[in-house]
Amino acid sequence: MNERLTKFTEWLTEQNQDFAFIHSPSNVFYLTNFHCEPHERLLGLFVVPNHEPFLVCPGMEESQARDAGWKYDIIGYSDSEEPFDFIHQALKGRGIQSPSSVSIEKSTLAYERVEKLQNLFSGLKFHSAELGLNELRLIKDEKEIEILREAASLADFGVQTGVAALREGVTEMEVLATIEFELKKKGIREMSFSTMVLFGEKSGQPHGNPGERKLKTGDLVLFDLGVVLNGYCSDITRTVAFGTINEKQKEIYETVLQAQNESLAISKPGTRLGDIDLAARNVISDAGYGDYFPHRIGHGIGIEVHEYPSMSEKNDSLLQKGMTYTIEPGIYLPEVGGVRIEDDVLVTENGYETLTKFPKELQIIK
Repeated sequence: MNERLTKFTEWLTEQNQDFAFIHSPSNVFYLTNFHCEPHERLLGLFVVPNHEPFLVCPGMEESQARDAGWKYDIIGYSDSEEPFDFIHQALKGRGIQSPSSVSIEKSTLAYERVEKLQNLFSGLKFHSAELGLNELRLIKDEKEIEILREAASLADFGVQTGVAALREGVTEMEVLATIEFELKKKGIREMSFSTMVLFGEKSGQPHGNPGERKLKTGDLVLFDLGVVLNGYCSDITRTVAFGTINEKQKEIYETVLQAQNESLAISKPGTRLGDIDLAARNVISDAGYGDYFPHRIGHGIGIEVHEYPSMSEKNDSLLQKGMTYTIEPGIYLPEVGGVRIEDDVLVTENGYETLTKFPKELQIIK
């Protein structure tokens, strides 16, 4: 077994689990290197301590699992077959006759599939597989870090492309389309999330929806985007001014930039995660905009664009070398506009590295 699967199996043994059923594409990919989006169909990795694991996927995906390097049993099923019948047989063949405890991804497994497991084996107790998987995925290895660096560089390119596309009268959707078209020309098939390009007052919506709003002189322009590269995500936000900037806009920009810099300054091994949030929140609150910073400072990033850990002020966990996360303070003034500055951050031995590099100093685009 690969090192990740070995470590997860060891964790299952320590937790006295009879087996694990892992169904999310992200965790299956992490443990097998096989990426599959099954839609409504079942995808499953079954990990059984002291026995070989097996993979369950739609039959049409079986060859891709082999191409990804999976060397163990694969149960490929058709749309007219019930995969849990095959799962029952495979588990019994590995000595699982009357299990008492199974690890599942409690936060995402559909209750219908929990019931199907219960129908296979009565009296099952369910344990959270996320407890082990989140800890394994928390620290990135060198290969993961290199992919994340490249994904971040492509996110930088996306912002650069968006800035270059700004002109009087262009719509948010036209700029968005230009960004994604240029990224696809570089081989990017998938964005980490729906790209945001927001003009003027719409930049004051933390999760606004791009549309037909036309760019005008004096608008703030907010870009929030990321790419998926070799299974890993990037996420960057930059805000620029178009044509000119007023004093209020400049004030909130400089406040957000200072808030991000304060959070970055304490990003190093041993720092309490919640203090990363508080460092930025205090700057924004002291400037009188505390009510306009409604979200946490950031989130873990890796295979998923939002993954463990949550970078909220309540998190007492400590930063460790190899962790990757975002720092993204913002101020959003309803009907006026907003500023967010976001970077992907890697914790190094003595400090941090920002993986996203697009300049953060205030830019007025003429």
